[in-house]
Amino acid sequence: MDLISYGWQEKMRREGPLAYRMRPRSLGELVGQEKILGEGKPLQRMIAGGKLVSLLLYGPPGTGKTSLARIIAAASGAHFVQLNAVAAGVKEIREEIARARERWATGGGRTILFIDEIHRFNKSQQDALLAAVEEGTVILIGATTENPFFYINAPLLSRTRLVVFEKIGREDIRRLLERALEDKERGLGELSVEADPRALDYLADLAEGDARVALNALETAVLSAGSGREKIRLSLPLVQEVLPGRPLEYDREGDSHYDMASALIKSIRGSDPDAALYWMSRMLQGGEDPLFIARRLIISAAEDVGNADPRALPLAVAAAQAVQFIGMPEGRIPLAQAAAYLASAPKSNAAYLALEEALAEVERSGNQPVPSHLRDGSYRGAARLGRGRGYLYPHDYPGHYVPQLYLPEALKDKRFYRPTEQGFEKQIRERLQRLRSRGSAGDE
Repeated sequence: MDLISYGWQEKMRREGPLAYRMRPRSLGELVGQEKILGEGKPLQRMIAGGKLVSLLLYGPPGTGKTSLARIIAAASGAHFVQLNAVAAGVKEIREEIARARERWATGGGRTILFIDEIHRFNKSQQDALLAAVEEGTVILIGATTENPFFYINAPLLSRTRLVVFEKIGREDIRRLLERALEDKERGLGELSVEADPRALDYLADLAEGDARVALNALETAVLSAGSGREKIRLSLPLVQEVLPGRPLEYDREGDSHYDMASALIKSIRGSDPDAALYWMSRMLQGGEDPLFIARRLIISAAEDVGNADPRALPLAVAAAQAVQFIGMPEGRIPLAQAAAYLASAPKSNAAYLALEEALAEVERSGNQPVPSHLRDGSYRGAARLGRGRGYLYPHDYPGHYVPQLYLPEALKDKRFYRPTEQGFEKQIRERLQRLRSRGSAGDE
C-alpha cells in the first residue's frame, strides 16, 4: 500500500463518517443477520474455518453486505480488492484477475474480488468473471440491492452461493446506536452524550432497518446539539427538528414494485380494506403509475370477487376510467373507493377456476366438433348441409329455457363452473341447479 492510500485510510478511520468508523470488524459486531450468520449456521461455520467460496450478497442497503465481505477477507487472510460496478469495466476486471492469478501463483495467497452494486454489470462484464470464478482464480463476492434473478446472468448465479440479507431489526439498530455513543475509539464516546431513550427510539424507527442511515443520523443529531457545551443532551424534540423524516423507498421497476402490488392484491383477496388502502397509499406516495394500480384492481375484481358481487368489475373499470378522465391527485379517490369496495365484497374465484379447467380440457381433448344444431345455418348453403338443424330457441319456451346439448358430445357431462354460496353467486348456484335438474329430468 502506498503512503497516500495509507494516509487516506487513517484519515477515514479517525475522521470519516460515523457509519464508516463503526463498520463491523468481526461477526460478533455484525448484527441483525442471525438467520444466516448465527452461531452454528453453515455460513458462520465456513467463515470461522477460513473457508472461501464465491458469494452473492442480496439485500437492502445498510444491512452489512460490504462489512461481511471484509470480515471474510480478514478471517481467511485473503487479499481484498473492491470494485464498484458503476466505475469498473471489463478492462479493470481483467486487470484484477491477472493480478490475482499472479498473486496466487507466487505464493501471495488468494484474492477476494468484492464488487459492489454488481447488478449494474452488463452481460459482457459478468461474462468476464465466469472463467476466473469457476477456476477459483478469484473468490467473487458480489453485493446487490436488486433481485439477482432479474439482473445476474444464470451462468454467474450458478457459480456463486446466494446469501439473502434482511433489514436490521429495530432493537438491533438501537443497540448499534448505543454502541456508537459508548465507543471512545471509533464512535462518539469522547463527546459525553446524554441521549433521551425516546430520541434513540426515533432514530431507530427513522432508519427503517438501515444501519448506515441510523449511524449517520445519530452523528448529524449529535453535531447539531453539541455546539459549545460540555455535555451534549440529545432530546427527542431536537432530533425531530434536525431529522424530520425519511423519504419513502419505492422502486417502480424493482422488488418493492412487485412486492407492494402483491400485498395490495392479497389484502383485497383476504378482505382487509385497511391493509389494501395502506399498500395502495404506499404505492401512490412512492410515485407508482395510478393506471397500473387501476389495472390490478380490475384483475382482482374479476379473479377474486367474481360473481359473488357482479358490481365489483364495473366499479373497478369505472375507477380506471375516472383516473384517466380527472388525473391525479384527485384520481386517487375513485381508486380508494374501488379498493375498499373490492376488499369488503364477498369473494369467489369460481369463474376464474372454471376458465382454467376449460382451458385444460381444450388442451387435453383437442379439436372437438361443434354439435350440428349449434352451427351457423345462416350463410349460403349451410341449411342444405344441415347446419343449425334441430336447434331449440330458448326464448320460445317457458322460463326462456329448454334442455339441449351445448358442449361437444364427448364432453356432455363436463362441469367447469361451480358457483359458490358467496354473495350473489349463491343465487346463480341455485338457478343453475334448478335448470340442470330440468335437463336431467328431460334426459330421463
